[in-house]
Amino acid sequence: MMRRRQLLAQSTLLAASLALPGLGLAQGSTTRIIVPFAAGGPIDVTARVLAEAVKGSLGTVIVDNRAGAGGNIGVGAAARSAPDGLTLGIATTASHGINPWLFSKLPYDPVKDFAPVTQMLRVPNVLVINAETAQRLGINSVADLIRYGKSNPGKLNYGSGGNGSAGHLAGELFKNQAGIFAVHIPYNGGNPAQAALLAGQVDFNFDNLATAAGNIRAGRLKALAVTTAQRSPVMPDVPTVADTLPGFEIDTWWGLVVPSGVPADTVAKLNAAFTEALRSPEVKARFATLMAEPAPSTPEAFDAFMNKERAKYERMVKLSGAKVD
Repeated sequence: MMRRRQLLAQSTLLAASLALPGLGLAQGSTTRIIVPFAAGGPIDVTARVLAEAVKGSLGTVIVDNRAGAGGNIGVGAAARSAPDGLTLGIATTASHGINPWLFSKLPYDPVKDFAPVTQMLRVPNVLVINAETAQRLGINSVADLIRYGKSNPGKLNYGSGGNGSAGHLAGELFKNQAGIFAVHIPYNGGNPAQAALLAGQVDFNFDNLATAAGNIRAGRLKALAVTTAQRSPVMPDVPTVADTLPGFEIDTWWGLVVPSGVPADTVAKLNAAFTEALRSPEVKARFATLMAEPAPSTPEAFDAFMNKERAKYERMVKLSGAKVD
C-alpha cells in the first residue's frame, strides 16, 4: 500500500512538471508572435529581440511574419488564432488606430477580437525639411515654416508614405493647426517619400525618427521638431511641434495582443514575462539603436491607450478625407 501511494505521488509530480509555470501550457509547446510585416523592419526586429528575451520564462518563442495589405493580413491571422495563449499578435498605430477609419472593411475587429497584453514601445516621428531647402528659404524652426506657408500660399508641399499613412495624417493635422496650405504628395511607402525629400522634390515630411536619424545626423535633412509631447532623449536638442502648436502629439507605437478568449490569468503571465523583458537593460539598449523607447504597461493601461488613439485618429482621418477603399 505504501509503495502504491509513493508511485501515485510520483505520477502526480510528473504531471505537474509537464506544465510551464503559471501558464498551464504543455512543456515543449512553442509560443508564436505574428508580425504583420516583412522581416527586417523595426517591428520585426523588436519582436525578435523580445522573443529571445522571454525564452527563459516562456520557452521557445518564434516570430511568424504575415505581411500584406498594410498589416491587415497578419493582424487578421492573429485574431483568428486559437485563444490558448500560444499565439500573440502585434497591434500597431495603423492596425488599431488608423485602419478602422481608413478601410470600409477589415478582416478583424480591433476591439472585439483582441485582448491587450502590453504596449511594447513608442518611436517619435519628426518634422524634417530638406537641408538645402531650409537654407534657401530661411526655415530653421516650426515657426519659420508656418510663416513661410502663410506668406507664400500654395507654394509648399509635403510627402508621405501614402494616403492615410501616419505621415499623411500628421501633415493634415499640422496644416489645420498651423492655418497653412501644403499640397500632399503620396508615395508608395516611407522610403520613397524620404528619397523624394532628399532629392528636393518635396519640401517637408513627417517621418519616423528611426528612419530619418541617419540623414539628420549627416546634415542632409534638418529636424525642425519631434511630434511627441516631450522631447526625444536621443535628440534632446530638437524641440517639439507642441512647443509652437500646443496639443500637437503623434508618435508611432506597437504592442502585444492575444485573441479574445484567452484566460485572464494567462494574459497576466504573458504580461509579466514581456514587461520584465522590456525593462531589462539589454532590451533597452537594443531598442535605443532604433530610436525606440520601451513602454511596458498593464493590459488595462494598454487598452485605455489604444481606445484613446482610435478616437484621435478617427478625427484625423476625417480631417484628411483619406480612404483606401
